[in-house]
Amino acid sequence: FVGRSRMGPRGDAILQLDWSVGELLKTLDNLGLRNNTIFIFTSDNGPVIDDGYHDQAVELLNGHTPWGPFSGGKYSIYEAGTRVPFIVSWPGNVPQEKTSGALISQVDMLASFASMTNQKYIQHQAIDSRNFIKTILGKTDKGRKELIEDAGTLAIVSGDWKYIEPGDGPAVDTFVNIRLGNSPLPQLYNLKEDIGEYNNLASKYPDKVKKMAARLEKVKTIKYAKSKNL
Repeated sequence: FVGRSRMGPRGDAILQLDWSVGELLKTLDNLGLRNNTIFIFTSDNGPVIDDGYHDQAVELLNGHTPWGPFSGGKYSIYEAGTRVPFIVSWPGNVPQEKTSGALISQVDMLASFASMTNQKYIQHQAIDSRNFIKTILGKTDKGRKELIEDAGTLAIVSGDWKYIEPGDGPAVDTFVNIRLGNSPLPQLYNLKEDIGEYNNLASKYPDKVKKMAARLEKVKTIKYAKSKNL
């Protein structure tokens, strides 16, 4: 794959990743296991271009925008850092071409697949996991009412709104040129209208900021109390 992408080693690695996924699916087909295998393709974080490898990833990007319409990237509390691909394939069981705007987390896979396979687990080992197996399998678009995000600082997403609590970290990681989302001031974004998180509405909606900040503090208190009792 060396040189095939014309985007340097990082681009070549992505081509190899695509090829590897194809080989896995081809193997499942050849073994006759495709129709009874749930295949999930996802990522642990958003993109980063120059991650310190000196591989000309920036110079050879060639107009590609791995972060799409989002702000930030890997290491960031903004959506490009926390919103990741989640593709599910299970022929005959998951509708092809279906997309969903449901809010779920990768930590929900434990509770979801435990429910699907009738497996038990110790609850305090996964206190944040929720059962969304019907959502994962495309049977419903129901997701979480809220989600806590953690990347240098904390944020809470509820419906179309996202609140980021104040943090004392740097606003930009100059080593990778990524907006981290840290600010000494509270941040509030309407993700439906401003998916790039450029228009901070905290001063315009102080009541919503107060409400979401209080909810975040309550969740933090609950999780801390539960962790102390593990």
